[in-house]
Order: sequence, then structure tokens, then C-alpha cells
Amino acid sequence: MTTVDVDLLIIGAGPTGLFATYYAGFRGHRVAVVDSLPELGGQVTAMYPEKQILDVAGFPSVKGRDLVEGLVAQANTAKPEYLLERTATTFAERTGDDAGVTVGLDDGTVVRAGALLITAGIGKFSPRALPAGADWVGRGLEFFVPSFAPYAGKDVVIVGGGDSAFDWALHLEPIARSVTLVHRREAFRAHERTVEQVRASSVEIVTRAEVTALRGRTTVEEVDLVVDGATSTRPCQAVVAALGFIADLGPIQGWGIEVSKRHVVVDAAMRTNLPRVFAAGDITEYDGKVRLIAVGFGEAATAVNNATVAIDPSAHVFPGHSSEAP
Repeated sequence: MTTVDVDLLIIGAGPTGLFATYYAGFRGHRVAVVDSLPELGGQVTAMYPEKQILDVAGFPSVKGRDLVEGLVAQANTAKPEYLLERTATTFAERTGDDAGVTVGLDDGTVVRAGALLITAGIGKFSPRALPAGADWVGRGLEFFVPSFAPYAGKDVVIVGGGDSAFDWALHLEPIARSVTLVHRREAFRAHERTVEQVRASSVEIVTRAEVTALRGRTTVEEVDLVVDGATSTRPCQAVVAALGFIADLGPIQGWGIEVSKRHVVVDAAMRTNLPRVFAAGDITEYDGKVRLIAVGFGEAATAVNNATVAIDPSAHVFPGHSSEAP
């Protein structure tokens, strides 16, 4: 059994968790970061690394992977211990002279920390399946678009009506031979501005439609569409199923932490109902909550500063400005 001793354990290596890692280092803490994914960056890395992000202060527009690259470089100044491809499964509070928390991971690792910060976004997530594509994953059917290059010169069919579907349609349109966006309804969940941009492009939008079959020898070569009850077949070498995902907080829900609609309830100091356990980012819930990356950064600083006092009662919540540090 491997035991890791740190001041602060962070669960979740997305943007909020990475910024919290840096800030914990700024406060002088030893930090460990746990994430179930094999790479840093959370949903940004897994789902939209090529997407332009428009709501991060100081960046009129920044590509997802570039934002993560900067956050990782910043986080690495704290010299954290990254525990990737691992899930936190058990939790116990320690009291007395050895006060803190003990978290067990699914590989048998035990992490002892002075405090815990949960920045797990939406928790563990898995994509919603395309019923017609069960046997085609990795053979022309994908759920995410980590790179645009493989779609160059192809006929691409994107299934879905949310932000991811429209974002990928917009970005693939200049490099693919054709892009068709298929949605069951005439109404879309995507941001209105993006919908209008796609409508103004060469992307074909087909509504009241479903992809009912994928065919090909080794990879997808064509798909069947049912539109208003009528079936048609069209050439297609790539299908992107952007149907959303199923989120699960996993073992965290069994720790006695207060949860509301799959989100962790916190107060103004980002404290949960459990002693020495804090949360920040999309996973949190409180009155007036806004789920933006920019908001998560602020919550991370608030959580780390208040966790610092839990770790060391002689410390001050506000450490001064980073520009004043020696």
C-alpha cells in the first residue's frame, strides 16, 4: 500500500483544480491532485481541446488546449504529485493531534491530507450512446473531437443539437468535404450566436431526423437518415455523436457530503458540510451559482485560502496579493 502525505488533496484536474493547485503552492502547501482521466485538463482536454474559449479574463479568445497548457505550467510551480487514472473511493476524518482527512483511491493508494478540495466538475462522465452506432466506435464514430485534422476531406455527420454539436460543426466546416448536422427536433440547445453562425455557413442542418444505420466494410462509409419518416442514404466517413453525457459523482456521494441535484452544496467560504472538506468549480451549488471557468478560478482561491486556516489555525485567510510575494 502506498501512502501519500500532503497538506491539501485536490480531487479533479480540470481548470479549477489546476488553478487551485497553483494557489495552494502560493500558500506554501504540499499538494496532491487526483483525477480519473489519464490527462490533465478535465472536460476541456477530453471534450473540446480545439474549441475557442471566450470567457476567461485576459484572453479575448483562447483555445482549450492552450488554456490547459498554461494552467499546467502554472500549477507545476507548486510541485504537485499527480495521481491520474485513479478514483477517490473512501473518506475518513482524522481528529486529535493528527487532525485531517484520509482518502483511499481505487488502486489502493491512501492519501493523508490536512484538508480536501473537490474540483471534480460534473464528476465522472460518459457520453450518451448513439443507438445505431454500437459497433462503430473507433471505426468512424466518435463522441469527442480532440483534433480536427483526421476529418480533413471527409463527409462528416454530427448528431446533436447542443453547444458541442454546433461548435464542432463550425470548426470542421472549413476542413471537411461536407458537414451535416442532424437533430431530432427543430429547436436547439446551443447558444443562439453559434447557431446563427452555423446557419450562415455551408453546414447542412437536418431537423426532425435520426441516424438509424451506419454501414461500411471496416470503417463507416455511409449512413441512413430518417427524416419525417422517409429514409435516405448518404456518403459519410465520420460520425460525431454529440448527444451529451451522463454525469456521476461516484463514491463521493456516499461520504455523507450534502448534495443537491448532483452538485456539492457549499457556503461562502466554499466549505461543505464535512469538516476540512471544500469544493470549487462546476461541482458546487449555492444560491446564485454561475457555472463558468472564470467563476471556478475565483472559487478555487477562496477555497484554498479558507482551507489554509483549517490546515494551520494560525494562518490568515487573506495572504496578501501574489504580486507582493517575495
